[in-house]
Amino acid sequence: MLKSSNIYLRSVEPEDATRLMLWENNPEHWKVTDTEVPFSLNGIMQLIEQQQHIRSTGQLRFMICLNSSNESVGAIDLYDADFKNGNAAVGILIGEKNQRGKGFAKESLELIVEYARDFLAMHNLYCSIQADNLNSLKLFESVGFDRIGIRKDWFLYKGQRIDEISYQLCLKK
Repeated sequence: MLKSSNIYLRSVEPEDATRLMLWENNPEHWKVTDTEVPFSLNGIMQLIEQQQHIRSTGQLRFMICLNSSNESVGAIDLYDADFKNGNAAVGILIGEKNQRGKGFAKESLELIVEYARDFLAMHNLYCSIQADNLNSLKLFESVGFDRIGIRKDWFLYKGQRIDEISYQLCLKK
């Protein structure tokens, strides 16, 4: 378990499947999670199983839980992990709307950076964020991620073209 002042990260358990299914199937989240169709409970269970083995699947998900109540408020993922080159993508979702804006995402991101560097021996983390997702842009910049590029008109959402901003954090400076 990875712990900070307000939250801790823990492995996903089968009991989390319903909550994850609700978050993944919430159309309000589909824009940032790049989802187009709902997940089944069985599909979520398969993802939980796969995401426990990052070295073989390239994916790892942690639940973001509050120290005060043990409530799960979100998830943070490492994915597309490339152990040969030491790179992984990172994604985060505070699934409980009433828990957003409280700094839990920043604490989670700081913990995953430390974990990726110190335990997985990663060299770089990266992410791609839609240009209109100002909260995420600010979050990744606040943790030290460098803006490294823009893909113009990369996403199409409700008839609107949105740029994608790419970020990278070198963990071994």
